[in-house]
Amino acid sequence: MNLSLLHNNVEKKWRLDTRRIGDDLLEVSCAGRWCLDQNLPAAEITLAGAGDDLRRLSFNTAQLSAWDTGFLAFLRGLCKLCAERGLSIDQEGLPRGVRHLLAMAAAVPEQKGVRRGNGRQSLVSQVGAATVAFFRGVPEMLHFLGEITVSFGRLLSGRARFRLSDLWWEIEEVGPRAVAIVSVISFLVGLILAYLGADQLRLVGAQIFIADLVAIGMVREVGALMTGIIIAGRTGASFAAQLGTMQVNEEIDAFKTLGISPIDFLVLPRMLALILMVPLLTLYASFVGMLAGMLVSVAIFDIGMFEYYTETLRALEIKHFLVGLAKGSVYGAMVAYAGCLRGMQCGRSAESVGEAATSAVVTGILLITITASLMTIIFYRLGI
Repeated sequence: MNLSLLHNNVEKKWRLDTRRIGDDLLEVSCAGRWCLDQNLPAAEITLAGAGDDLRRLSFNTAQLSAWDTGFLAFLRGLCKLCAERGLSIDQEGLPRGVRHLLAMAAAVPEQKGVRRGNGRQSLVSQVGAATVAFFRGVPEMLHFLGEITVSFGRLLSGRARFRLSDLWWEIEEVGPRAVAIVSVISFLVGLILAYLGADQLRLVGAQIFIADLVAIGMVREVGALMTGIIIAGRTGASFAAQLGTMQVNEEIDAFKTLGISPIDFLVLPRMLALILMVPLLTLYASFVGMLAGMLVSVAIFDIGMFEYYTETLRALEIKHFLVGLAKGSVYGAMVAYAGCLRGMQCGRSAESVGEAATSAVVTGILLITITASLMTIIFYRLGI
């Protein structure tokens, strides 16, 4: 089989020739300019019409004047075709740089998670893969939890190494700067609770108990829960992105090289900031929610402001505040744990940083939901 293709376009040209040598060898000659700015041939055309007795492939590039990645793509495709047909390739006729790049391309394994084609997994396969990935990640999550526990032990003994300026900066970031979004969400949630309660209580003429519903609901449950979810989306993702970027830039490796614990220096200040500030945000969110409930009751359901205030004081007990503060502290710890965990697990690419931020939000909300359910059951059993 002999094949000769020629492409001419002003001063740009390439030439492809193939000829059989002996019974089982095909020589591929590439001449001229093989660059991306030209209409280069497909790799399949090289073996078109080749007999079944073909066993080897060689190259002749003595007349090759210029090449770039277009030539490499052509050769890479040709190598794959030869591998599928069981043909051996002699690369001695290729330029040294081309052989080196082809060897590098062949040595790099295909990365996990790279999307190829349009094939879709079934729902069962996706659920199974997610379940397996979760259980594989449990040991690493427990190991990270152990490292944080040891770090807190070093903090209590005065041996933890981190800068107080970093702690104050984190407190400002997760506390005062989150007040605006917490105010808006809490006010709207308080409105919703007031309307839902009024819709049922007015059937029995007990609209005054809107104050009880909103006060106890916001202080015990909703205030802490909404604050935790807001912080998970706002701060948990931020922690994961910050630590993930440091992983990409190899800054965390530098800390380890210098003998500085990344858990103490990076994770501990973030954990402390959220554990300290989320309870305060919870109290603030509860107050804003009760204020919204009072506005609805006074403006829509004709309840006196003094009556609403008095009923709120009668309904609230110190144990409700303690329960809300305890839940706020735990939710803050869960968000910080999830954000720092995903950030420290981040890979070395920009895509991994985005995936870490997304995973931190999902993990944080999941942990908040689980702990909220467990704590509600425990407090109910204890009669608190």
